[in-house]
Amino acid sequence: QVQLVESGGGLAQAGGSLRLSCAASGSIFNSNPMGWYRQAPGKERELVALISTGNNLYYTDSAKGRFTISRDNVRNTLYLQMNSLKPEDTATYYCAASKVPVSIITANEIMCKLTPCYWGQGTQVTVSS
Repeated sequence: QVQLVESGGGLAQAGGSLRLSCAASGSIFNSNPMGWYRQAPGKERELVALISTGNNLYYTDSAKGRFTISRDNVRNTLYLQMNSLKPEDTATYYCAASKVPVSIITANEIMCKLTPCYWGQGTQVTVSS
């Protein structure tokens, strides 16, 4: 049984920082890529950042330069450090783990869209201006 439990969300001011954590149980953590996604009210869920088992990284343009995804293979925990937060970063953030092997080269296009994923319950991030 795979479980993903996010924490670390909350309220921040524009320009501030938050660090999200995703504790993973089960055998998935060191097997396949993982990522952070977010969904703002009235919008579709969108990718934020991905990390492969070999620590290859992918960021969307909105995250590049401000967010850092990392993983601790000892603690089985995925992180998202978010700096220089903007009001448009307000969303529910979800941790996801691919159920199948996916190349980091194509993961941004297909992971969790065309391939199955485990999902956490989400953590709310609200950025005030």
